[in-house]
Amino acid sequence: MYNRGIRGATTVERNDQEEIYAATEELVAEMIRCNGIDPEMVSNIWITVTGDLNAAFPAVAVRRQPGWDFVPLMCALEIPVEGSLPRCIRLMIQINTEKSQREIGHVYQRGATVLRPDLVGRK
Repeated sequence: MYNRGIRGATTVERNDQEEIYAATEELVAEMIRCNGIDPEMVSNIWITVTGDLNAAFPAVAVRRQPGWDFVPLMCALEIPVEGSLPRCIRLMIQINTEKSQREIGHVYQRGATVLRPDLVGRK
């Protein structure tokens, strides 16, 4: 068994609570679908946002997923690199799995597809 990281990112148009929740829920749902994740497989989830997003904790949206009540979550600010993608939410779900690195499906949605165009649509 290995501990693997699954990356995901999305963007929102506005610094709005419901928009942040909706985009995060959409992202998490696709990461779950692409990788067949059961919450019992998850060791933790790291969530970062860019400094222009402070209307909501994206972790609240993760908790809305059925059965995810006890998954450890941590929110933080992304490093404020000049010229980086604005209004961006990034997740790293760490799971315990037998899958190889190549079998992991990373998910980039909305404006975040520019972050890893080599991985978009791979799974």
